[in-house]
Amino acid sequence: MKVLLVDDHPLILSALQAVIQGLGDNVSVTGASSAQAAREAIAATPDFDMILLDLSLGDADGFDLLAELRAAHPEVPVVVVSASERASDVIRAIDLGAMGFVPKRTSNQALFEALRMVMQGGLYVPPTMLGLDYARLSREGGLADAEPVLGHDLRPEPHQQVSTIEKIGLTPRQTEVLGLLLKGLPNKLIARELDLSVETVKDHVAAVLRALGVSTRTQAVLAVSQMTQGRAGIVPTRLSPNA
Repeated sequence: MKVLLVDDHPLILSALQAVIQGLGDNVSVTGASSAQAAREAIAATPDFDMILLDLSLGDADGFDLLAELRAAHPEVPVVVVSASERASDVIRAIDLGAMGFVPKRTSNQALFEALRMVMQGGLYVPPTMLGLDYARLSREGGLADAEPVLGHDLRPEPHQQVSTIEKIGLTPRQTEVLGLLLKGLPNKLIARELDLSVETVKDHVAAVLRALGVSTRTQAVLAVSQMTQGRAGIVPTRLSPNA
C-alpha cells in the first residue's frame, strides 16, 4: 500500500510516517511538507492508495487542497489527520469528500483501525461525532445549511427512528447511490459509475435524503452512522444493492 502523507510540521510528519509504516511491511509512505510538494509527489507517483492530509499547511488552505485532490483523484481516499477537533471542521471535511477524519491526539491503535476501515471501503467518523448536538455545531460556526434534523445529540425523534438501513425502504438503485454518496462521490461521478444521467442521480439522491429524514449529504453520513454504530465511529459504505 502506497500512502502520501501531507503535513508541514517536520516532527509530526516523521512521527506519522513511523506510525503508518507500522501497519505492515508492504506499506510505503511518502511525505510531503506542502501542498505543492503533494502535487509533485502525485504527479511522480500517480498510484497512491491513500492520502493523509493535515488541514494546516503553510502554502495552501487544507480544505481547498482536499477539494482539489478529491476532484482530480476521486478514486484515491483522503483521510484528514488534524489537530482540530471542531465539529464544524469534521463536517466540512466530510462534505468535501474526505473518507475519514482522525484527530492527531488519537491513539496509534485507533489510527490503524481508521485507516484499515477506509481501505476496506468504509468512512471513519470520530466516535465523539456521534455525541455532538446541533447547539454545539452552531456555537462553533458550523455549516450554514446544517439543521437539527437529527435532534439533540444526533438522536432522532421517535417518529424518525430507523433501526436499520433495510427498513427505510430504498430501492436497489437507491441503495447503490447511497453507497457511492457515502464515498464522497459527486453526482457526475455517481452517474458515470452507474451509467445513469446526472438528472436521474439527482432524483435518487433526493429520494435517499428523504428516506433518511435529512437534507444534506453530511447529515446522511451521520444518520447512517447511527444505524450502523455497532462499532462507534465506523460508517460502512459497501452496502448490499438488495437492501
